[in-house]
Amino acid sequence: MSSRVGQRVRNDPAQYDDLTDEWWPPHGRFAALHWLARARAGLIPAPPRPGAPLLDVACGAGLLQPHLTGPLSGWAHVGVDLSRPALHQARAHGVGVAAADVLRLPFADSSFACVVAGEVLEHLPDLPSAVAEISRVLAPGGTLVVDTLNDTWLCRIAMVRIAERLPGGPPPGVHDPRLLVSPVVLKDLLARHGVRMHPPVGLRPDIGQYLAWLARRRSDVTMRPTGSVAMVYQATASKDAA
Repeated sequence: MSSRVGQRVRNDPAQYDDLTDEWWPPHGRFAALHWLARARAGLIPAPPRPGAPLLDVACGAGLLQPHLTGPLSGWAHVGVDLSRPALHQARAHGVGVAAADVLRLPFADSSFACVVAGEVLEHLPDLPSAVAEISRVLAPGGTLVVDTLNDTWLCRIAMVRIAERLPGGPPPGVHDPRLLVSPVVLKDLLARHGVRMHPPVGLRPDIGQYLAWLARRRSDVTMRPTGSVAMVYQATASKDAA
């Protein structure tokens, strides 16, 4: 682990390079990203045909890949990220990777039947442009899967001030509270590009499993749906057919 961990400004993408050894250990600093990846996979539809391309925006080390099994195994998993050390790990886990910024995706219009944007929108200073790019590469009739942090005072306190100090929580400084994403704002931005967002659902860790994880009696924790979207929420969206 780099000696610069905890010394960078909030939301600096280089933090992920500093923490490159933390991606896969089940009790590492990115443990919760594994839990969220599994929840995210539960919203991904079966591919429309074998080998249909799925784009994983800010794929990190490819944590979604182990969950693309059974009905989801036919997807061709393509990931983009800014962190080259993370992409190296993603490639080793079977992801087709490209070093790219979400604001300049190196793909043609309508390239992907499914786009997944998990735990990335809350890191983007230019959310409208990112949503435009994501919508551009999503094929008509395709599915977008997102999860992110809501722009609420509760989320700023619980998921930034408190969670950064808890085991399994986000690493200190990884989030900028000013960039959190309201589902109302996200729905409006997507609608401008013909992408219709369905009602979001809140997520929280299973408390019993989390306590067992803390005691090292579990290697993962299930994220449970909740009626409140005040903190972490996930949603699907569909692009209008041509």
